[in-house]
Order: sequence, then structure tokens, then C-alpha cells
Amino acid sequence: MTTQSDTSHQGGASPSGAEPSWGPPSSTALQEPVAPPIAAPRSGEPKQPFFHRVWRGRPEDPRWVRPAFLALLVATGLLYLYNLSASGYANSFYSAAVQAGSQSWKALFFGSLDSANAITVDKPPASLWPMALSVRIFGLNSWAILVPEVLMGVATVGVLYGALRRRFSPAAGLIAGAVLALTPVAALMFRFNNPDAMLALLMTVTIYCVVRALEDGRTKWLVWAGVAVGFAFLAKTLQAFLILPPLAVVYAVCAPVQLRKRFAQLGLSAVAMVVAGGWWVAIVELWPASSRPYIGGSQNNSFLELTFGYNGLGRINGDETGSVGGGGGGGTGQWGETGWNRMFNSEIGSQIAWLLPAALILFVAGIVLTRKARRTDLTRSSFLAWGGALLMTAIIFSYMAGIFHQYYTVALAPYIAAVVGMGATVLWEERSKVWASLTLAGAVTATAAWGYVLLNRTPTYLPWLKWLVLIGGLVGALGLIFAARLGRQLALAAVGLSFVASVAGPTAYTLSTVNTGHTGSIVTAGPAGASMMGGRGGPGGGMRGGFPGGGNTRGQNQQGGNGTTQQGGGMGRPPTGGTGGFPGQNQQGNGNTQGQNQQGGMPGGGAMGESGMGGGGVGGLLNGATVSSAAKKLLETNAGDYTWAAAAVGSQNSASYQLATGKPVMAIGGFNGTDPSPTLAQFEKYVTDGKIHYFISGGGMGGGMGGGNSSSTTSTSSQISSWVTANFKKVTVGSATFYDLTQPTK
Repeated sequence: MTTQSDTSHQGGASPSGAEPSWGPPSSTALQEPVAPPIAAPRSGEPKQPFFHRVWRGRPEDPRWVRPAFLALLVATGLLYLYNLSASGYANSFYSAAVQAGSQSWKALFFGSLDSANAITVDKPPASLWPMALSVRIFGLNSWAILVPEVLMGVATVGVLYGALRRRFSPAAGLIAGAVLALTPVAALMFRFNNPDAMLALLMTVTIYCVVRALEDGRTKWLVWAGVAVGFAFLAKTLQAFLILPPLAVVYAVCAPVQLRKRFAQLGLSAVAMVVAGGWWVAIVELWPASSRPYIGGSQNNSFLELTFGYNGLGRINGDETGSVGGGGGGGTGQWGETGWNRMFNSEIGSQIAWLLPAALILFVAGIVLTRKARRTDLTRSSFLAWGGALLMTAIIFSYMAGIFHQYYTVALAPYIAAVVGMGATVLWEERSKVWASLTLAGAVTATAAWGYVLLNRTPTYLPWLKWLVLIGGLVGALGLIFAARLGRQLALAAVGLSFVASVAGPTAYTLSTVNTGHTGSIVTAGPAGASMMGGRGGPGGGMRGGFPGGGNTRGQNQQGGNGTTQQGGGMGRPPTGGTGGFPGQNQQGNGNTQGQNQQGGMPGGGAMGESGMGGGGVGGLLNGATVSSAAKKLLETNAGDYTWAAAAVGSQNSASYQLATGKPVMAIGGFNGTDPSPTLAQFEKYVTDGKIHYFISGGGMGGGMGGGNSSSTTSTSSQISSWVTANFKKVTVGSATFYDLTQPTK
């Protein structure tokens, strides 16, 4: 019987005896618990300096382990920090809320879009809190907003390494950490200000805590897992719960304590989850609605309605009141094809699926390898926890008919990386068995072939790389088949070649991602054309089955200020225009302004208009507007005399002006312009009381364009737009149109 120390940290002799092992040496050792904590210094021995302990790590580890781990963290941080400011305010929807939270503690708590607290974002506010606090300290700028996201990415890599290093080996943790860091969608979202970065971190922490609880059945780790899920709920509501079923089943079956205690512990974890996520919900629901902001995304000013409707079951079945429309339950819809192959298709594959075939192969191999182990076997439990989270999330993503964006798949990145790290090292230890070496080679072969397919979808981007990936992967896989009979150097060469071939494709797409700025609401990783959304309107970069008659082409923004290429996601022409899709082609005039969008707003609840270059044009549903210096000066004049310097339909439109001026701008109708806030009567009272100076024409969906899911044929925002245009003086600044609400025409 192997010892704890041998199993978890040093491994055993490899099957060939040629080199030190990377993980548990045999199926017998796989049943052993993890190693004890770092041993305390012997009596009389001087305590090592702190930095020496940080650099050296565990005394029983080889000397290369801790420096390699620290190098992984530093490399991840530098990679994600590179060219960070190219994205500017990234998603101006959330950046405006961050700015508001940096100016008002009330706005920070509720997640308001403006510091005067008119309406909130359509998510709970936890993901905004680190960014808002950073802006309070360092001021409003791109780095202050996005660096917290980068730190979350580095932390996720660190937590993932720690989870795998405990049970398997340092090599398993390093492989998993590198795979995660080099996943294109991870490089995108850990440099972007959407809630997904915090969600991915907290989901990784959750599984780490569950696996720790599975080690010896200690209740505290399961309680901490519940706390992590609760805070994840405050980042992105019910998506945090997707992994709960597999984790609960794994613990209920595999934990090394009596059955009654297992269920009691799960109950305590559920209580911790409810407390960690429910305190904020309870305060919001009990707070008088008249003295808090309207809950954005809801139709009844209720966070619970938002949670279980627009952000909950509506995402699954497509019935999203106030949305721009859902998908098709078994085929195509406005948000892409649904079905078993969704994670592999041209819309999603290049974002996340590079090592997904390998992860599925290695997951099955891990279960087969531990099939005869005892119930409490930690290796099998680890595979079930990480693999279960992967399968559950991937299945839900594949079949959800409501709003779905490519970047949601960042949630899969830690799970894929973990399974790959565990599976590769476990099979390597079993490589003397023919089935294990063939399976490992098969995983590399599948990865190389699939990498060739993905790279071939962008034939003009590094056209030579697909051949190197394919040939290198096949040669490496051949070496892995005979690795147990090769010498040390040849075996390690086969391993190195296999790893490089497996990550070369995602690495290239990741480098393209960090070299490109990303703005707007829908962003994708990789080079232009890497994520093509088609459907009823044909292939392209827009919403599947988008507006009738609309071609969907994926465009880029050319940023004039620093010469970098910037991807953007803008809404093209609507039904009346006939040709646009999103992302559209946007031109950015300088390095400090939001991308110029060839897209429409919605003046007066009628047809979309277009914004021109250089003039503070209106924004659309998915991107903000370019704010000219003249428009900025107009809104800043006497802004202190008003609660809101202006009001605009749709959050992206209002956010652009708010970020440019630093003054509160009311977002009428929330993100889509379809929320019934404020009502026409409320807006009229705000105007009568002198609380709003200007109305900005255009923006949002307005005009009942919320689709068939809208509860009213004429939206509140359209009613307000019509009332303003009929009763107040029009002011044109460049291509932007304002209405002075202090100057009635009648």
C-alpha cells in the first residue's frame, strides 16, 4: 500500500521506471487520500523567510514545482494585461454602472446604471462591486475597470492549480492552468467587464471546496462551497446553480461519512448558499420601491421576477418578456442553433471547444480507470465533480432556446481544463497498459484533427498553422503509444510535442484576442470570422434569424487613436433598412471614444436612424454612441442644476453619454428600452419638476420592437419619445439630436 505522501505529491515509480511520475502511479494508489499539510520545521531549525517559503513551496516538492506555478500565474497576468486599454470602457452598459457605483454608495449597492438611481442593470450587482471600488480608488479609466477582471482570471488559474495539485500532481495543475489561461474565450472574458469573469472564478472555487469536502467529509468545506455559489448567484443569478445537481449527487454518494451526515451537510451547504446570496435579495425586495431604483430587466419592478423570468427560465425556453426574442427549441432561432453539437458549431467552437473532445475522452477514461475503486475514491470523485459540471453546463448551453451569447462558454473553460489535466496525468501513469497509452494518443489525435477543423474555418488566418497542429499532433500521438518503451528523452519529447500541438490553435486565437480591443454587448474571441452566426438569414456574424432581409456579416472597428484593430458588436439596420446584421462595421475616430457605429437608434418610436462619423450619433441596442465634444459640452452645461443631465432610450445609448460627461443620464426602458420604467406619467412629472435637462433621440429597441415577447404593443419608451418630440424644442449637434426639456414648443 502506498503512503499518502507518495500518492499525492511524489507519485510512485513510473511503469517504465524511466522518470519521476506525474501523478498517482496505479489504480490502487488512486484510492488513497491526499497528503498531509506542509510539515512544520523541526525543533531548533530556523524558520525560513517568507519569500523563501513562497518560492520554495512544499518541502517535499521537487524544486521546480513552485517556480513553475508562480511563472504560470505571472505569465497569465502579463498575457491578460497586454493591450488591456484597447477595449476602452469595454461594455459601456456595465461601465456606466461601475461609474455610478463609484459616485454613489446606493448605486453601488443596487447596481444602478446612474448615480441618481433611476434603474439597475439587468443582473445582480456583485460583479460590479470590485470594479466600482477600483474606480473609487484609481479614477475612471479602462485599467481601473478591467484590471479586477484580469486578477479574477489569474485567481481562477491559481485555484484550479491548487485543486488538481492536491490530489493528482503539480503537473496536472500546471497543465490545467495553462489550458485555462490559453482558452480564447477565457482570454476574452477575463479582460472584459461582464459578470462572467466573477462567475467562472466562483464556480471554480465551488468545485475546489466540494473536492476538499470529499477528502475527509469535513462540513466546513461544503459550507464554503455553498457560500461561493451564493455569491456567484449575486453575479449572474441562476447560471450559478447549473452545476449544483452533479455536485450534490457526487457528495451524497461518495463522501466518506455516514449517509445521514451527508444529507445534513448538504442541507447546511444549502442554508449557507441561501444566506450568502439571499441577504441582498431580501433587502431589495423589502426596500420600498419608491426609494430604490427600478429593477432593470423586470416588467414588475421585482428582482425575483427578473431572476425566474428574463434571467431564469426564459433563458431556457425562450419566453423572455421584454427581450428581443428567443431561439428555437429544436433548431434555429435568433440566438443560434440548439442541439447536441452547438458547442462545436461555427458560432461556438472556436471560443471554447479546442480541447473539448479530449476532455470528453479523458473523462470517460478516468471513470473506467477507477471503476473498481471503493465508493469514497477521491480520484473518481474528482472526475465526477469536474466532469459532471462540464456535462451539465454544456448540455444546458446546447439546448437553451433563449438569449445565448458565445462568451457564456467561459463557464466551461475551468471544467475542460481540469478534466484534461487530471486525465492526461492519470493515463500517463498507466501508460504501460496498452489501453491507457492508446486512449492518451487518441485524445491527442482527436485534439489535433479538431484543431485542424477549427483553424480551417478561418483559412486566411495563419494558414500554415493547421498543418503544423495536425502533423505535430499525429506524430506526438504516435510517440505516446510507445512512450512506455521509449527512453526518457524521447518519451518527454512526445509529451512536449503533443502538448504544443494541442494548445497551438487556442494559443494563436488567444494572442489574436489580446491584441484586439473589444467593445459592445456581444463580443467574441479570436480573429475576424472565427465565430460566425448564421441561420435563417444565412451565415455571418449577426443574430441568427435576425431582422428580416438582413444579411449578417461580421465586421471590425478600426481604432484610429492607436492603430489597433477593434472588434465590435453593433446592431445593423432594422427591418426598414434591410441589410444590416451585427456585429456591423464600426469606425472609431480616436483611442479615447466609444466605437462609431453604423447602426440605428430609434427616434420617436419610429424607424431607426443612422449615426455618422464625428458627431455624437445615437447608439443602438448592443453598442453605445460616439459622443462628440460639442454634444458633451451641451450636456455638461448647467448639469449640476438637474438630477439627470439627460435621458435616453436604452442603456447603451445613455451609458455612452454618461461615461463621456460624468453626469447621470437616465436609461429609459433599461437595456432593451422595453422595461416599463419610467412610465409616461412619471417622466412627465420629472420634466415638470425640472429634474431632466435633455432627451437624447434614438437608442434601444423602443417602438414595440421588443418582439412578440413584449407585453405591450406600444412600449413606454415609445410613448415617452413621441411625447417629447411633440412638445419640446429640438437641438441638433452634429448628427445627434437632443430635445431641451426646459423649452416646450407649446
